[in-house]
Amino acid sequence: MGTDAGWEVDVRTDLQLPVADSARKYIGLLEVSRAIASHRDFGEIFHDLSERLHSLLDFNFFVLVLYDPARNVMRLHMVKTTSPSGIEVGTEYEMDESPAAFVWKTQQPLVIEDTLAEKRFLRVMKELSDHDVRSVAMFPLTSAHRRLGTLNFGSETPGAYKVGELDFPQLVASQVAVAVDNALHFQEAQSLQSQLARDRDRLQLLLDLNNRLVSNLDLRELFLAISSSVRRTMGCDYASLSLPDAAPGKLRFFALDFPESKGFYREDFVYAMDGSPSGQAFKTMKPIALQRPFTGWPQSPVLDIMEREGLENFCIVPLVSGNRSIATLNLGRFSSDPFTEEDLYFLNQAAAQIAIAVENALDYGRVTELRARLDEERRYLKDEIRTEHNFDEIIGESPILKRVLKQVETVAPTNSTVLIQGETGTGKELIARALHNLSSRQDNAFVKVNCAAIPLGLLESELFGHERGAFTGAISQKAGRFELANKGTLFLDEVGDIPLELQPKLLRVLQEQEFERLGGTRTIRVDVRIVAATSRNLEEMVAEGKFRGDLYYRLNVFPLALPSLRERPEDIPTLVRHFVEKYAQLMNKKIANVPDEAMEALQDYSWPGNIRELQNFIERAVILTQGPTLRAPLSELKRLSGPRTRTGTLEDVEREHILQVLEETRWVVGGPRGAAARLGLKRTSLVYKMQRLGISRRPK
Repeated sequence: MGTDAGWEVDVRTDLQLPVADSARKYIGLLEVSRAIASHRDFGEIFHDLSERLHSLLDFNFFVLVLYDPARNVMRLHMVKTTSPSGIEVGTEYEMDESPAAFVWKTQQPLVIEDTLAEKRFLRVMKELSDHDVRSVAMFPLTSAHRRLGTLNFGSETPGAYKVGELDFPQLVASQVAVAVDNALHFQEAQSLQSQLARDRDRLQLLLDLNNRLVSNLDLRELFLAISSSVRRTMGCDYASLSLPDAAPGKLRFFALDFPESKGFYREDFVYAMDGSPSGQAFKTMKPIALQRPFTGWPQSPVLDIMEREGLENFCIVPLVSGNRSIATLNLGRFSSDPFTEEDLYFLNQAAAQIAIAVENALDYGRVTELRARLDEERRYLKDEIRTEHNFDEIIGESPILKRVLKQVETVAPTNSTVLIQGETGTGKELIARALHNLSSRQDNAFVKVNCAAIPLGLLESELFGHERGAFTGAISQKAGRFELANKGTLFLDEVGDIPLELQPKLLRVLQEQEFERLGGTRTIRVDVRIVAATSRNLEEMVAEGKFRGDLYYRLNVFPLALPSLRERPEDIPTLVRHFVEKYAQLMNKKIANVPDEAMEALQDYSWPGNIRELQNFIERAVILTQGPTLRAPLSELKRLSGPRTRTGTLEDVEREHILQVLEETRWVVGGPRGAAARLGLKRTSLVYKMQRLGISRRPK
């Protein structure tokens, strides 16, 4: 004989006889045991049980409900139906509204013959009847160790289950309870192992943080060194560090670690604290976790970027030092796994360590930048002392000079830009210093840049500074002259030599008082007064397309035209006596007398190099003088003759004079004995004059 679907078959007669009910149930229990033994995963066990039990019990609704002691609720753990069901796995029921809770508490089976007629457990009865479940049998799942929950059968037929017919499904429930208990123990063991592994990883992260934080004082390198470990341990795809920006109420992305970015995020992006989750975390010093959709933040450009990048979850942890926030650590995930309270607790612990290192790095960066700036200022001041402070005050009583000084007194108290025009050697820098000293900025720096003396490739860096790595040799960050002159005055000497490609950036600083360092993206704001000077005709350069018109008009707010020395010959005796006294004192000589013929010759000479040429001439005369009377090398002046006895234009006279000096120095331009030194000019100024006058090579 064989069995087929609950019937015994006689192969000789093909007659089907009913199998004994007890034997059939015994076989059913064996099937249950086989299902439990065949699978390790409880989901597979539950699915297999529902298939095997269909031949033994009438049900189209098979449900496992477990008790959650942490939340004191009954939770729908698994559902198996023969028709689509809207009851979702994970649905929770309060203990006083659930029939499963009643069974769990009493440890007695419960039969509901008609869900439409049942007056208790109204929420559950409505859900069951809405899904065509008319009768229910519920059995307690209890192991030797604990009460687990209930195993429930449901049928579309009212009265499908009778109180006196529950022995077999109760035996099934007792076996299922063992399987559920084992499965839960297995899950708990796996969860414990996972928790131990996570705790181990997080402990390792804290140790790594300690090791890395004490060994790195560069903030960007520090963040990038720890961010990969943080992302790996916390299961994150994105990490960034936000710092307060120089502009009030703003934050700035300082460093970014986002390997799979689509390019919407960028470092140095500045955004407002108000309306931003990062701003709220920074202000309240409390972490924030967000999950997409990010509602409640309509004005947050950061969240807009997150959505465009495809990040689903976001976490902002403030880095707190003492009683103030110094930065925020921002983390994000592509996955739908939210940041939990446990995650936030751990990140707060890690943030406490990171905050110490970030503050140390910030302090180190400020000290390094300050040291670099002091070194730059020290170098600059040494250059100033060595080359620029040749006399103490503006000397002269001529009406034309007094008119200029009156204009200086008028414009100095304002913050207006001043353009000083005049020939080389007329004292443009002295006028610039007078403007600074008579202004409210006198207690701050007066910084000068000779735009003609700095190579084109270095001028932008010299003016605006550069970031590390901006070009070959940029091994550290450097502040430019605009930053050094903040709150003070910047003197742009020979501004006409600034190349065209750099002029738009200079124009922006003049208009907006802001710029970016070379190789950087962070906007730096300064408060600088500009005083510019030139010996070139900027109007002609604008007409020729060699100088931007808008920049010229921005510089030419208040023009000052300095007279040449030949335009104020009455000041020459005063200047001569001043320089004689100065150099005699430096050389420990006593020179009390300047011969009249010498003074007359000095007044008759044109002085194409202006005051600087006169100064150098007197220095040579003092060197040659051995007694109390100045011995001036007047032969140099006689060979050139004065401009008032010479015919031709001023340029002709200047060209002839430069050519003669070049001949005397054998066309050596630079150096202590070169033509530039003889003429009282800088080498670059003499080269410019030679180009302007068409002196390009030694005549044959």
